[in-house]
Amino acid sequence: MPEDKVRKVLKIAKEPISMETPIGDDDDSHLGDFIEDGTMLLPIDMATGEGLIEATRNVLGGLTAREAKVLRMRFGIDMNTDHTLEEVGKQFDVTRERIRQIEAKALRKLRHRSEPLRSFLDE
Repeated sequence: MPEDKVRKVLKIAKEPISMETPIGDDDDSHLGDFIEDGTMLLPIDMATGEGLIEATRNVLGGLTAREAKVLRMRFGIDMNTDHTLEEVGKQFDVTRERIRQIEAKALRKLRHRSEPLRSFLDE
């Protein structure tokens, strides 16, 4: 490739190009239409996430209201953060040990009902 062509290509690569630059013969496509937004989830990932949330809610539906709330608090499900045994115990006005027992019982129940969640695990 001739040196002057290389210089021209390098010069073009340094100049900023608007995302609104028309592409093709029609003005209905722009450069920005073809650049992937890395911050957005892919549709398949969004659908999988929604399916996981729904399956988790269904599985938790097999627990008593108390067991479900303990697990939600302990693992931060539908919450901003998870909570310690102590924090959950204060919420229910029981000891940390009692919360640990409720949590253990709820997790045992979930093991038997967890089949719908297995499809979301990466193998």
